Amino acid sequence: MLLKSSAGIAYYISSAAANKKALDIKILNVTDLSPIADYFVICSGNSSVQVRAIADEIEEKMSEKGYTLSHREGYNGAGWILLDYGNVIAHVFHKDEREFYNIERLWADAIAVNV
Repeated sequence: MLLKSSAGIAYYISSAAANKKALDIKILNVTDLSPIADYFVICSGNSSVQVRAIADEIEEKMSEKGYTLSHREGYNGAGWILLDYGNVIAHVFHKDEREFYNIERLWADAIAVNV
């Protein structure tokens, strides 16, 4: 059963991340700012094991809904895992990497939603 909107997909991904106790989950609406996606889901974990577990949970839950992952980056290093679902991209960071890259600052003009 496919979700009907990019916003719905973003919230579903954030819920999957929360299942694995992801920290500081945010959804950024980048519809008017980015040609590559409508939403970014950003979250972090305390360890590389947790970061991978969050990414695995997102992939599993999205697969259950009938979504195929377009692209995945960073899984082996687990400092920053990117999961591309077309209009929604999940960024799963190790907390230190998230602090370093500060992706929220890069997309400061986006409408942010704390989850």
